[in-house]
Amino acid sequence: MMEAKMFCYQCQETMKGTGCILKGVCGKESHTAKAMDLLMFVVRGVSVIADELRNAGHAVSPEVNRFVVDSLFCTITNANFDDESILCRVDKGMELRNRLMEEAGNKGISLPAIDELQWQGGREEYASKAETVGVLREPDVDLRSLKELMTYGLKGMAAYLEHAMRLGYDDASIHTFMQHALAASAAKSLSADEWVKMVLQTGEYGVKTMALLDKANTSRYGNPEITKVNIGVGKRPGILISGHDLKDMEELLKQTEGTGVDVYTHSEMLPAHYYPAFKKYSHFVGNYGNAWWKQREEFTTFNGPILFTTNCIVPPLANAEYKERMFTTNSTGYPGCKYIQADAEGRKDFSEIIEIAKQCQPPTEIEHGEIIGGFAHNQVLQLADKVVDAVKSGAIRKFVVMAGCDGRMKSRDYYTEFAKALPKDTVILTAGCAKYRYNKLPLGDINGIPRVLDAGQCNDSYSLAVIAMKLKEVFELNDINELPIVYNIAWYEQKAVIVLLALLSLGVKKIHLGPTLPAFLSPNVAKVLVDTFQIGTISDVEDDLKIFQLS
Repeated sequence: MMEAKMFCYQCQETMKGTGCILKGVCGKESHTAKAMDLLMFVVRGVSVIADELRNAGHAVSPEVNRFVVDSLFCTITNANFDDESILCRVDKGMELRNRLMEEAGNKGISLPAIDELQWQGGREEYASKAETVGVLREPDVDLRSLKELMTYGLKGMAAYLEHAMRLGYDDASIHTFMQHALAASAAKSLSADEWVKMVLQTGEYGVKTMALLDKANTSRYGNPEITKVNIGVGKRPGILISGHDLKDMEELLKQTEGTGVDVYTHSEMLPAHYYPAFKKYSHFVGNYGNAWWKQREEFTTFNGPILFTTNCIVPPLANAEYKERMFTTNSTGYPGCKYIQADAEGRKDFSEIIEIAKQCQPPTEIEHGEIIGGFAHNQVLQLADKVVDAVKSGAIRKFVVMAGCDGRMKSRDYYTEFAKALPKDTVILTAGCAKYRYNKLPLGDINGIPRVLDAGQCNDSYSLAVIAMKLKEVFELNDINELPIVYNIAWYEQKAVIVLLALLSLGVKKIHLGPTLPAFLSPNVAKVLVDTFQIGTISDVEDDLKIFQLS
């Protein structure tokens, strides 16, 4: 039996559906995984002290909130592969933790005698300490499962909260809960039932966080509109922007205006085209390529520089020419790639990327045509009468929520085949990169309503919840589960986890999750979710259509 060098099972593609032990399927090296484990150890320690300070009636510095959110975000799957970047956060966290401990001592606050607060090792001891503080530190498999489910939800929540914070929107109660939950995972001995409650509370705060980000995005950039997005290319050199951060999108468009350089979105940045504020930029040409996992070939043919604003980095092959054109920012990092740092006011200078772009060939066209999107809650509610009439007349029999993540596994072809097989009186509601499995299929429309309604990024799954709640009100139903909506959702990483927990907190039941259930769900915890919420898995298209009463 091979000796484990690491243990990570936070993503759907984890090795053999049980856990990566030598190297992450995502490309993460074992030493990077351990650096992340150590960072999470420090984050828990900081959170314990912050929680105790608040319990004693004292304010906590915004620096603590920023550190916790950034650290959680940088440990999300495919976000940061740069050990030094991660260890610098460990250094910062240790310094912050010690300052907070001194502050607590000066205020007469007694702190728990736990390893997260007692360990004082320096850089030379980081590697050995990381061996003992990872996922397997909790010996009870069910408690471990619940703690990790909550933690992965918090990581997804942190991603969405950071985007909102960058736009000037924040909510102290979200930080308070996040740090309380992290503190509990380090310092509290809770029962399984108490942990289940904490997990569901994570979902409640997930809804709150996604609502905050929705407000931040729409207040700054307007409500998304029905938009046809070009998937071809222009004749000028371009910059490809990937990830999810709309603030970076705005700054890049401003700085490239009049430079002779075009801007293209990639993967989850596609929905940027739906916002009115970005439509005034004539050099905002279109979307290039597909979901994140195809980037190795698509970045090669793009020819210009690539800016990663958040997670979804696929490590380039050793001989990949485009690595020299990769830039990272925010919580992302990759060894050898230039990192774009924000200044004290939060602004970024993209001039180096722009100058490189000017020297590059225009993108090579890999497809042409248009795709349509922009069906966030405000736009769909404007069509409410039309939608309700279509449902009442029987023209629309059911809505099928197929939001979530895409990924590399061959088994994900299921979602394309499922979309193709859906009866013509069904409409797909989608958000996230899962849409790339079917958003270019010729599925047509129903009375002018497209059969694929794309609400936007994964965080815009909030829009799908708003739409469902509004339809519940319109149809005067007592229960959201009485709506003609079924849920067949794909997941990959931790932002999908918080979306799932958010839906559960809203009372949504009978969600089918695939391609597989999370490896971090122990049999007992999985049974709780199945018994309480009737969560199911996928099988084959024909059988699932029968289960959903769509055949």
